[in-house]
Order: sequence, then structure tokens, then C-alpha cells
Amino acid sequence: MPEGIAHDTSQGTPGGAPADAPQVTDHGGGVWAVKVPIPDNPLGHTLVHVLDTDRGPVLVDTGWDDPRSWDTLTAGLAALGTAVADVHGVVITHHHPDHHGLSGQVREASGAWIAMHAADTEVVVRTRSAEPGVWFDYMSDKLAAAGAPEEHVAPLRAARAAGRTPALPGLRAAVPDREIVPGELLPLAGRRLRAIWTPGHTPGHVCLHLEEAHPARLPGNGRLFSGDHLLPGISPHIGLYEDPSGDRVTDPLGDYLDSLERIGRLGPAEVLPAHQHAFTDAPARVRELLAHHEERLAGLHALLAARPLTPWALAERMEWNRPWAQIPYGSRNIAVSEAEAHLRRLVKAGRAEAVPGTDPVEYRAT
Repeated sequence: MPEGIAHDTSQGTPGGAPADAPQVTDHGGGVWAVKVPIPDNPLGHTLVHVLDTDRGPVLVDTGWDDPRSWDTLTAGLAALGTAVADVHGVVITHHHPDHHGLSGQVREASGAWIAMHAADTEVVVRTRSAEPGVWFDYMSDKLAAAGAPEEHVAPLRAARAAGRTPALPGLRAAVPDREIVPGELLPLAGRRLRAIWTPGHTPGHVCLHLEEAHPARLPGNGRLFSGDHLLPGISPHIGLYEDPSGDRVTDPLGDYLDSLERIGRLGPAEVLPAHQHAFTDAPARVRELLAHHEERLAGLHALLAARPLTPWALAERMEWNRPWAQIPYGSRNIAVSEAEAHLRRLVKAGRAEAVPGTDPVEYRAT
């Protein structure tokens, strides 16, 4: 099963190419999916879902902020007999740029509201408001503390000294103007769409439960827009999104596993994810992912039992979708973040501990 690193790194069709003919899927019951391309990414596309309401179309996610992506989204809406100017609202499952990137442009073209969970809105606001040097300092310090070699940290320090601005898509992300409240129905005229908080992939990730009978009468509990939380063939990246100025220690993998179990109990008739394709039998997919992460944790525990390791050294030894030597620079940062998330789960479960006096800190099995 692909690990999370595969979710966030890839190569694909270069941006700037002409927009393809829109690929639109009719899921029935006033729900469609538009396949919006992600430039230079092996995932290939984001499935932007269009939900018909009595006050006009509402989008679930919007796609990456790129001219080709925008052209494909607008062409897809046109194929449905509507336009961006008609969009009433935008519901964002989480803040990542392949989901939230075009939200601001949609709002400018239509006046639509944008809704997001408060925890992810906080990340957007923090990213937009931070001075460029803050990000470089944070990443340099974090990687050094994780045991990254000096040759990996040096480019960040050099960029900081040169006063360069990091190329972060989130620096232009639109600030949402509405809050998604877990457990509550979103105010969509004529529809019953309830927010379910599913942290892990991001702190404020939400799934959206369409509490209406499946149009094909499939057995189960409505339909679920699952964002990146539950995908048919990918284990999403679980990493860290912490305030550089804060001292709160999070457990994102624990949050993710708990969230998975909640979705498994919900038992939707069909899952409409943001990548790959729609699928049924969510409980079975949840069981697969729970087993995958338990196997992963057991493997990491065995590595730590053999010898103490820093988070960086652990990431080097973890199984990714390609050998460590072939993982690009930025993706190694993501990999180390995921290694730390798994380490925190092991420590919280009493299966690992920090070795006193080590700098950078090493961890050992208990």
C-alpha cells in the first residue's frame, strides 16, 4: 500500500499546458465531480465536487491555483450548464493547496462564501501573516533537532541569510469567511450536509456527510465527501502542523486513527474522495488503513529495538514509494514529519521513549 509520501510528491503533466476537455462525472442526486489537474504531481488531479442547492451550486474543494486548473474548473462548470459566477459557496475539506488553492479566485468571480474548520483556518492565517524568515528559521531548527545532516539544513539557512521568500502555495491562500462546526449541518438550502471533524492529515480536516438516500439506492448511510481522509488506494500523509511559537505537542497519527474509526462506524453507502475514484464499503477500507498503520508502527518499533535512532535516521529506514536516495529534497521534509508523527504515537502508547542526554534526540523501543 502506498505510504503518505506518495500522496504529496510526484511528477505529472507540466502546468501551463492548454486545459483538457473537462472530465465530469455525474454521481446522481445533484452531485457531480470535475477532475481538476494538479500541475507536476503524480496524483494528477483533484476531484472538485459540485453540489446542487436551492440557492445555486456549492463546491466541495476547488483545486490548485494554476491557470490550467482554473480553465478546467470553469469548463467543467460550463459543461454542467452553470458558471463560476453562479457558485453560491465553497466548502473546503482542508487547507492544502490542491483543495483550497482556487477558493479565492472563485470568491472573486462569484461573491461565494468560503467555509473551513477553524483549526485549518488558523494554519492559513498563520502562513499568510508570517515573515519569510520565520518559516526558514522554523524549518532549519526543526530539521536540525530531528537529526538532519548539515548539508540538508544548509540551503534553508542560506535562503534565510539571502532574504529569499519561500515558495509556499499557502502564502496566497484565501482566508475563509465562514467556520465549519463539527456535527452541525451546513446552511445549504435544500440539502442535508453535515460536517464530521476528521483530524490527522491536517488539524482541521473535515469529511462531509450527505444525509440523503443514495440515488441508486445503495445500502448504507448516505454519501461521504471524504477529502483526503479516506482514499481507495492511498494512505494519506500524516504530519505535523504546529505553531512555531507554541509548545503544544500533538498526536496527529492518533487523531487520524480515531477519526478513521468514526468514519467506519458511520458506514456511508458510497465515498466520494478528492482523489482517485468513488468507492463503496468504507468500513473495509478503514480496516485496511488501521491494519496498515499498526503494521507500520510495529516495523518502526523493531527498528528502534535494534538501535536508538533520530527521527531523520528513522525516516531514512522507513519504507516509502521509492528509495530514500530518490526522494526529492522537499519530500524528505515531509517524510521526516511523518516519521515524527509515528514516533509520537509510539511514545504516547508507551512503546518508545527519548534517550536522555542525546542531541539531537534519539529514540529507543521500550
